Amino acid sequence: MKTLKLTTVVMLLMIATSPLFGQDAKTEKEAVLTVMKSYKDALQNLTTDGTFELFTEDSEVFESGGVEGTYSHYIEHHLGPELGHFEKFEFTDYEIDAKVDLPYAFTTETYIYTIVLNSDDKGNSRTIKKKGVATSILKKIDGKWKIIKTHSSSRNTK
Repeated sequence: MKTLKLTTVVMLLMIATSPLFGQDAKTEKEAVLTVMKSYKDALQNLTTDGTFELFTEDSEVFESGGVEGTYSHYIEHHLGPELGHFEKFEFTDYEIDAKVDLPYAFTTETYIYTIVLNSDDKGNSRTIKKKGVATSILKKIDGKWKIIKTHSSSRNTK
């Protein structure tokens, strides 16, 4: 009889608190999506301002088969200088999926990106349009979601 009462109490507690767990999961997922949106928006605005706080110091960046190092190294030696040559960087057909498994979160983004390069000395510009995918691993550290690993790759659009 005691086992039945205990089981009933435990089940009632689980049922009563399950919406709270669901709400927490939704809140965590929204926080993860906000981090990823902040990064995407910065790139579209051709800036890295505010992005360093989205990554851990020892983060790892992988791009199209290359190991780019930490996010700081990636910005200093790769993406940062590239942004200066872009007139436009735009994501379209953007979709993101996020799964949270505290203290980690896993995202997959798919998109088409269009880069319009600044005109050269002769006034010629070039447009690059590619289909891309990116996966990222985030970790909740001191109450904030941070990107610890990210990998992106692309191919020509059909």
